[in-house]
Amino acid sequence: MTKPNHHDIVVIGAGICGATIARELLECGKSVCVIDAANSAATACSSHAYAIAHPHIGKGSPRLLRLTRLAFLLAEARWGKTWNAHGIFLPTKKDRTFNRDEVSAHLRSLNLEKDIAIPLDAKEASSVCGVEQSGVWIARGASLDLSQASKELLSNHDGLTCLWGTQITCLENVEGIWRLKDNQGHVVVTAKKVVLAAAMGTKPLINSLGLRLPLRPVRGQLSIFSINPQDHWVTKLPRVGISGDGYCLPALKGNDGIYRWMVGSSFDEGEDDLVPRLTSDDFNREQAKGLVNYADGNVKHLHHDGEFVGVRCVAGDRLPIIGALNQRPGIFIATALGSRGILWSALAAKLITAQLLEDDFALLARLGFASDLVAALAPARFLAGALAAPGALASNSKPILPSEPSAR
Repeated sequence: MTKPNHHDIVVIGAGICGATIARELLECGKSVCVIDAANSAATACSSHAYAIAHPHIGKGSPRLLRLTRLAFLLAEARWGKTWNAHGIFLPTKKDRTFNRDEVSAHLRSLNLEKDIAIPLDAKEASSVCGVEQSGVWIARGASLDLSQASKELLSNHDGLTCLWGTQITCLENVEGIWRLKDNQGHVVVTAKKVVLAAAMGTKPLINSLGLRLPLRPVRGQLSIFSINPQDHWVTKLPRVGISGDGYCLPALKGNDGIYRWMVGSSFDEGEDDLVPRLTSDDFNREQAKGLVNYADGNVKHLHHDGEFVGVRCVAGDRLPIIGALNQRPGIFIATALGSRGILWSALAAKLITAQLLEDDFALLARLGFASDLVAALAPARFLAGALAAPGALASNSKPILPSEPSAR
């Protein structure tokens, strides 16, 4: 049998997260081998073109709020060339009264200055965004084609090796070297350090190490609706992205005069079925009414014109799992990105690279990575009771941080 190739660093997973981590390492002068079961990059949840990015401004976990601000700035810097900065409007919750002073104070408490986020009343929002409801305007909010971005990140580079159509099912450590095996037990490659960035595919790989993480799938369907130019819906279509109960991108007018509008997404927790559903389109139609504050809109006039179905990976506390797996030296994890793949990928690239290269953490501090934020993302938060010996499975299903009611 041919001796397997050895690599210092292997990244398993060629979606937006794995591709971003690999590129960061390449830019640091390292050689990287990327392995994916598909025949090209970004074939799963990262294959869609409609991801949005903005910092979270709700009343949730303070660490989540700080992390999304940091991740937003890193993502903006990473994808500046392909960053579609059409802006994102976040409407006031229906059960809340808009108070400009309170909103401004809250934004300042999150270190979101006016160049990032400003409050708008309904009249101002109508002028700026085309939506007559109060809220917060994120002028630098954007969307990104994940497929395009992933493929560009993995474009030709002297230090990059890509193994496509290669399914890794088991990791085994022998004398400090990791053996990556396929489903027939053959060693495909060996590596000194391995980054697991394969979304739900990370779960069986972690299990092969004798550990468990509370990862679960969430199915989401995005709908593309076509709207006739004479329809009253046209007067309600936004000029910007909107993120609230669901999200939408700016409507685009085609050469045929028809408007096409992307609205999403359905939220089916614990499901991984990729077959499109009419019920998901109906759900998104109702979401559309709420997003543009058009309660009287006739949803029958939102004609189905396409969809995208993806399966997100989430953890119990709705924060990503990013960092070194201390129980198994040489293994690093970047998974559970949920619906914030753009943000968490940019953040994961910086954090994983610093940990993997045992770099000066003063750099992370300058970027804003306080020690509590690193700990909030670490796999260790779920593995407090894990045994060091790779025999018995161990897990801790109770996360340190409180769960949010839903992931967006």
